Amino acid sequence: MSSYKGTYSTEQSLNYVIPIMVILFLGIVYIMSQRSGIEFVSFFLIAIAAITMIYWVSVLKKMTKDQQPKYTARKQETKSWVYDLIKGDEETVFVAEVPGPEDKVMVRLIDGILYLRGSGNFSKEVPIEGSNEMKINDFKYRNGVLTLRIKKL
Repeated sequence: MSSYKGTYSTEQSLNYVIPIMVILFLGIVYIMSQRSGIEFVSFFLIAIAAITMIYWVSVLKKMTKDQQPKYTARKQETKSWVYDLIKGDEETVFVAEVPGPEDKVMVRLIDGILYLRGSGNFSKEVPIEGSNEMKINDFKYRNGVLTLRIKKL
């Protein structure tokens, strides 16, 4: 036997409660205004009732918004950039994912730091030990993957 577990949120409940409260309150004000013989007083009471109902409806809606869980849209998660640095006796191989077409990818090796630039404001600096006596010997870029061969002088 299957069972139904329906749940109502507080916002759904307010969709029924608020109009019922407004009708009841206006009904009471109308009855009170009919009993008094002065028309100015009845107009004044209805205006006060309307303003009060508008205020309490806004307070109730704010209260339900505060009770609802606040889900925030995730910003696009920044992918942590990973690279491989394979050190050998005579050469070092550097492999990394770099965005952009080949003509936008720029690489420089200056004072032990490998500077990389790609498209879309991509810019990274990678320290390479012992690269003061090294130079970039081979540059390959295919399908977003950069491969550098850095040889000792």
